[in-house]
Amino acid sequence: MYDRALHYGHDRHLLPDYPRPRPTAEWPPENIALLEEYCEWLRAGGASPQVIRIIYLPMAGHVLGLALKPCPQLDLDADLQRGIDFLNAKQMSAQWNKNCCNAMLKFRRFLMHQRGQIEVKVTPYQPQRDTEGLPLWLVNELERLQHVQQRNWREARLGYAIRRFWAGHLHVWRFLCDACKVRELADVKRKHLLDFIDQRLTAGYAASSINTDVRTFHGFLRFLQEQGYSVPQFLLRIPGLKQPDPLPKFLTDEQVRLVRDEFESRVAKAENFRQRREALLDRAAFYLLWQSGLRMGEVEELRLENLDLENRRFTVRQSKALKDRTVFMTDTTVHAIREYLEVRGPGPTDHLFLYRNQPLSKDLVPTHLRVAGQRVGVKIYPHRLRHTAATQLLNAGCRVTSIQKFLGHKELSTTMIYARVHDQTVADDYYAAMSQIEKRLDLLGEPENNREPIAEDERVQLLALTEQLAAPELGTETRLKIVTQMRQVLLGNEGIPISVPAFQEVTPV
Repeated sequence: MYDRALHYGHDRHLLPDYPRPRPTAEWPPENIALLEEYCEWLRAGGASPQVIRIIYLPMAGHVLGLALKPCPQLDLDADLQRGIDFLNAKQMSAQWNKNCCNAMLKFRRFLMHQRGQIEVKVTPYQPQRDTEGLPLWLVNELERLQHVQQRNWREARLGYAIRRFWAGHLHVWRFLCDACKVRELADVKRKHLLDFIDQRLTAGYAASSINTDVRTFHGFLRFLQEQGYSVPQFLLRIPGLKQPDPLPKFLTDEQVRLVRDEFESRVAKAENFRQRREALLDRAAFYLLWQSGLRMGEVEELRLENLDLENRRFTVRQSKALKDRTVFMTDTTVHAIREYLEVRGPGPTDHLFLYRNQPLSKDLVPTHLRVAGQRVGVKIYPHRLRHTAATQLLNAGCRVTSIQKFLGHKELSTTMIYARVHDQTVADDYYAAMSQIEKRLDLLGEPENNREPIAEDERVQLLALTEQLAAPELGTETRLKIVTQMRQVLLGNEGIPISVPAFQEVTPV
């Protein structure tokens, strides 16, 4: 029964250890097939055979055994809660109960996938707790601004974006309302904002963070102006702090090679299906971040329907500012994705990357990148790979406008930042120019203290030429000829014999 559902190559020797539910008169036959599908779903999602055998299957068996009803009739809340109550009644250790409850939730997720439902993990943000004590008009206007701005936020990061929105605005307004006793917009004074900046500086916040708070505050004031509020202009003219103009951080070619070899090594050394699946996922994500220059959110949201592996390209949908763009892939990236797709497994959506049968969380790949970098002594994070892609393309001679479209930059000035980082064209021009300068200096010969003294006849010739050059009635062409003769004498070049009488016969202009 289980051989077909659980056969995965070199793990086959583990299959006899799986518990095999035996159908009884009370056990619906379709539930046996359901458990077979559940085992396959778990294995394809990267669960180890030992965990499936010890925790996942027994917990699913508890749910089905207590309910004694066909799986389509299971109540995903009541019937699973009955299984959790059964576990609690056994009075096992707290850690064991926690593991078993997680296994129950895993079985619930599988049943939802079977029914075409998607589990929503995002807890809606409720600002009431964080806005307690603030004026009602302020909270209402912030909520209105949130609803206006979230039209341009990606659905996958909506919960995160909402939390960041409120945190950014409340930094300033909490200080104004609590420390400065502001209750109305007219109560806000210039000194209050300056005090806020001083307070954040004293607390050790960076100038960039403080400037972000000030810009956020100004954005809200402009929104209030559009709503008919009277906003004093001096509040909009408060300058931010002067801060360094940092350059994007990129990896050198040697650092990229170290990180790449680390991911390739993990794939080659994987000892079982679970390790290989995770290593293939990490490697494919790494190549997309590096060679295709994707943002981390774009990697998370990639869909199978937007992949065109034959033509080595894919479409990024609703990226930053909800814009679409086409991104290209190298043969190496295509190969990494093809190998990952062989072990991807089923999930509730068509996201390219799945981890434990779910779309990627925002922290998974960054964490794996950081750990891989630590193993080879390289500090690495997703956006640093994007900077690396832009810098390497620029140095390879790719046009800046092409890089702009490739990265999805709205303004060319954003792409030009990478030209300041490490432009090989500038370096080549510098070295070529310095080489010419050094050659020119070589023409002057050795330093004066190493040169032989000028011969007496050369001295006489130079004095005679100097006297001729001082004649005010000479024309420009004649003066240039005299200068040429003087240079030949100084450099010791052989040429037309120089004789003073020849210049004495020159007819003045």
